[in-house]
Parts: sequence; structure tokens; C-alpha cells
Amino acid sequence: MAQYRIGRVSQEIQKETSDILLKRVRDPRVEGVTITGVHVTGDLQQATIYYSILSDKAGDGEKAQRGLEKATGLIRMELGQRIRLFKIPELTFARDESVQYGSRIDELINQLHREER
Repeated sequence: MAQYRIGRVSQEIQKETSDILLKRVRDPRVEGVTITGVHVTGDLQQATIYYSILSDKAGDGEKAQRGLEKATGLIRMELGQRIRLFKIPELTFARDESVQYGSRIDELINQLHREER
């Protein structure tokens, strides 16, 4: 039962955070940020929100991270109004490297195909 609740809370946080970033956060550093997943601890005290950005530039990743960290208070407050939980978890943002990894694999496969020709 608890595992089901954690999954539901994670999904809700992911959906609402995406919406908040789109409609409420006005920081240009977080434009183009996509929320890819949320991991919530078993006691619902902490949530790690995973995100990806379209840019490969290291500087853009750092800017997005700073923008998200600056918006954390607003996001947490908005989540408190949208999600019915006794206490909204502490939020941490982490870049989802799997998207970049997948892009790199695609790049390598395409390179191999070109070399075969």
C-alpha cells in the first residue's frame, strides 16, 4: 500500500511541477526544462525531481540548475496548494543524464551507419 502511495505522490509532483514551471516560473533559465521523473523517499519527507534540457552546453545545464534552485520555494508553495499532503517534501533538483546518454548512443549509431557507406 505504501509503495502505491509513494508512486502516486511522485506522479502528482511530476505533473504539477511541470505545470508550475510552464505557467508560474518566469525565470528564463528554466525555459525548455522537462521534468522526467520524481523519486520520493519512503517517509515522503524528500523528493528528488529529475529534469532534462535540450541544450548540450555545460553552461546551460548550470544555469537551469541555478534557476530551478531559485524557484524551489515558489514550486514548493504551489505544490502545497495543489497537492493534498500533510507536509510537502523538501525538493532537490537533479539533471537526468539518461536523455543525454540516449542522444549520444543515437549519435554513435548514426556515425557507424555513415562509416559503413
